[in-house]
Order: sequence, then C-alpha cells, then structure tokens
Amino acid sequence: MVSRNLIILPLCLSLILTQFMPSTSQEVEDEREFSYEEGSENGPGHWGSIHEDWAVCDEGEMQSPIDLSHKRVHVVSHLGHLRRSYRPSAATMINRGHDIMLKWEHGAGSVWMNGTKYVLNQLHWHWPSEHTVNGRRFTMELHMVHESEDGKIAVVGILYKLGRADNFLSKMEDYIRKITDIHDGKEEVGVVDPREIRRGSRKYYRYIGSLTTPPCTEGVVWTMVAKIRTVSREQLKLLKEAVHDDTKMNARPMQAINDRTVQFYRPRRVRY
Repeated sequence: MVSRNLIILPLCLSLILTQFMPSTSQEVEDEREFSYEEGSENGPGHWGSIHEDWAVCDEGEMQSPIDLSHKRVHVVSHLGHLRRSYRPSAATMINRGHDIMLKWEHGAGSVWMNGTKYVLNQLHWHWPSEHTVNGRRFTMELHMVHESEDGKIAVVGILYKLGRADNFLSKMEDYIRKITDIHDGKEEVGVVDPREIRRGSRKYYRYIGSLTTPPCTEGVVWTMVAKIRTVSREQLKLLKEAVHDDTKMNARPMQAINDRTVQFYRPRRVRY
C-alpha cells in the first residue's frame, strides 16, 4: 500500500530544493563520447571518469532514474495539478546518436512547479523505460525537458507499454525517417504543438534527481506521469533503427534512491 504519511513533506521538499545551485549543465548534444554498453570503457559505470565535470555521474547521491516503489511513496494532495501553458512553436528533429530529440528553437510554453516557471525546450525518447514502477520496466519513456530563467531543470516523464500507436509520435515519423542513421542529422519539422502529447492522468510522482545522461547534473525536479500510455512495435522499431545504436537500448541503469522522498500527487475526492 502507498503510505499516507503527509507530515512535514512540503517542508522537506522545499529544503531539498534549496540545497542545490541552479542546474545549468544541460544534457550533452554530442553523445559519441559515452555509451550505454555495460562494462565498456565509456559505459554507464565509467561516465564519471570521462570528463572532470561529469564526476557527479559516479559520485552523486541524488541520481536518476530510480524505481518508483509504492513502499516508499508518500501520497499528497498539496502539490496540485501540473500547471501547463504550452503553445505551438517551430521545432527541429535531431539525431543525437543515442536518441532522437525534438527541439523547440524558442521554447514551446511552460509549466509551473513549486512556484517556478520552467520553459519547455526539448523532448526525447528512451527505450526501454529508465524509471520503473514497483520494479516493472516499460517499453519506452518520453522526457520533456524544461528550464527556468535561472537555469534550473525540470523534466516531465511519460511511460509507455506496447499497444496502439502513439498519436504524437505518428506525426513525427516522417521526420525521424529523414534523419535515420545520420549522426547529428537535423530536419526542420515546422510548428509543433506540445499540447498534442497525451498524459491521460492528473496523478504523478515527484522527486528530486538528476539528468540521466552526462553530465548527470543534480537538482532536477522530476515529474513522472502515473498513466501508462501505449506505443506500437513499429514506432519503437523506427526509433531504434534511426539511431542504429549497437546496444539496441539507451536507458541508464537504475540508481540508488538513498534518503530521498518520492511524492505521489492524487487529487482530493470531492464529497457532497
């Protein structure tokens, strides 16, 4: 069962957030320097030694991804609905080597978290999922990466299982094909509306973690949507073939949760 202990959680989360300097280090755009192959010289176990400013990948205490275990989750209602004010904006599809990224040139609106405004800059896909729920790993994970005016990072993640095709990804397929197997390949997509990305639930998990690729910057506000969406086998194959990654996956291994608190937002039921 999910714990219902709500005591001092708002204060704890606030204190955790203030421990960090702004997360100014974005994910690296050239992914050739690292790999996802376990045991390799540039694999996940050695990311921290590739560059000095990547050291936190090995030494950090608040790394992502983690298992969202219901044994450690605290149910809360004070976080409120995820406030989104997204808007259509011009975007470019980019093949980064290990993943496919859709980048909005001038942002595509924003979300508000803990009183801070974060602008949506890009999204990308991981397969299989990086986060797990009660130990279960899913087929794919979408990351929507936001940044505040002072350089803090917030990521909204959506998990997928095999099933019906994802409507948003369906609209992106032709652009992904054009950059297939072209490292740093770029294709202008035109105006893309992030509001077309379906979440399907107001419930979500919230915790403080890190980027899941080098430089593994900590202090990232993670919001993982509770609803599991679907993606087709053909869409997953398209993403994999587009990057032609020898490891056939681009998910970082699970990281220790240590003493972190994971909150689960569930709206209050209105009683009449």
